[in-house]
Parts: sequence; C-alpha cells; structure tokens
Amino acid sequence: MAKSLTKVLLAAAIITASVAVQAGRGQGISGQDNPLIVRKCNDFKITGNGSSEQWRKTEWVNLTHQGSDYIDYVTRVKVLYSETGIYFLFDCEDKKLTSTFRADNLNLWEEDVVEVFLWTSEDFPVYFEYELSPMNYELPIIVPNYKGKFLGWLPWNYEGDKKVVHATSARGGEKAGGAQVDGWMAEFFIPYRLLEPLPKVPPQSGTRWRANMYRIDYDKGASHFSWKKTTGTFHDYNNFGTFVFE
Repeated sequence: MAKSLTKVLLAAAIITASVAVQAGRGQGISGQDNPLIVRKCNDFKITGNGSSEQWRKTEWVNLTHQGSDYIDYVTRVKVLYSETGIYFLFDCEDKKLTSTFRADNLNLWEEDVVEVFLWTSEDFPVYFEYELSPMNYELPIIVPNYKGKFLGWLPWNYEGDKKVVHATSARGGEKAGGAQVDGWMAEFFIPYRLLEPLPKVPPQSGTRWRANMYRIDYDKGASHFSWKKTTGTFHDYNNFGTFVFE
C-alpha cells in the first residue's frame, strides 16, 4: 500500500516536472524575494503556550488578512527547526472559539483553524499540509497537486516517531467551543520521518523549501489570513513563500 502511494506521487511529479513555477510574487514581509530564515534549535517539549526558552531564538512573523471579509485580528507565527523536525507556534487574537469538531482528520478548515503547507522541492509538486483546531484536533495530509487539481492523502502507520506532537491553549477564557476568549495558541512539531519520501528532507543548512502559513477565523464569516497571499485557494503553491534553513 505504501509503495503504491509512493509510485502515484512519483508519477505525479514526473508528469508535472516541466510545469514552470512562478517566483517573485507577493512583496513586503510576505514577498518571495524576502525568505524566512528558519533558526536552528534543540528539541524541546510542546506545551501549547510557547513556554520553551527555545522560542527566544527567533522572531514573530505576522500573517495578514486576504480577501474581502476583513476582521482585524493579530495573527503571528514563529518557526524553528532541529535535527529531528520543524516547530511552529501560532498566536491568534480572537473573540470566540468557533470549534465544534471532536475528532481528527475532519474538515477542520470549516471552523477556526491554523494551517501550514510545506513544499520541499519545486520540481516535485507534492507537499505536506497540516491543520490544527483550537480544540487540538489535527489533519495531516500529503497533497499531490497537478495544475490546481489536488487531493489529500492521510499518512500510513501514523504513530511513534512519525506522529506530529501538538497542543493548544486559550487565554482570557475557557478552551471550549463557543467560548469567549482573548485569543488562542497552537504549537506543534512535525517530524521529518512523517515527510518521507518528499525531497530535501531533512533540511541542511542553506536548504530552501517553499512554504506557507495560514489561519481561518469564523467570528464574522470566514476570514482568511496568510503569510504569502494566494489566489483563489490556499493550495496556490506558485505563490508560496520560501523557508531558508540557517
């Protein structure tokens, strides 16, 4: 089963190897010409509130609103990497937690959620997507994307050192669906073992990955936030930004 899936992904990559990848779209802190330098860290415990001293090694990156349904919430992210995986910390200003799902691998994007997309090699149009809800439910998928036609595949044998470590917390209120809050945080560690067989994994110093970071909030309909603005869908990988590993 695993070998069959690998063959499907490799076939998709070969078919699309000649697709020209656009570069240099989107400017400012979210510009393609302004990559995010991902600092190296020691492995640390995920708590859901960013309490580790390791987070002091890097600065916050702001996500900006995209689309017409504007809501003025601050959303920021930190990123680190270690010898074993990559870490993310989201800090989301909010007023109400719209989160009713009570299981993993559901349509988490239909409620409050944060998302990360990791496209490790531009000649291989397959990337990893990870979503996490305020209630700490997750959706980890590998996505083959052929000219905008994409489908997510759940990981096989998702356990042990392949499993994402994740936790969330709320501030100013209870961590519960419908609760009034001042904000919430999501912290997670994606092990490189889970990203196999994507190219350029694990990253070395100087390795470049295309990537994007998102948030959706439902206080006033669906409000979308992104590091790099995309067109039409979050799966617009041509407009992803760039991670450069320290």
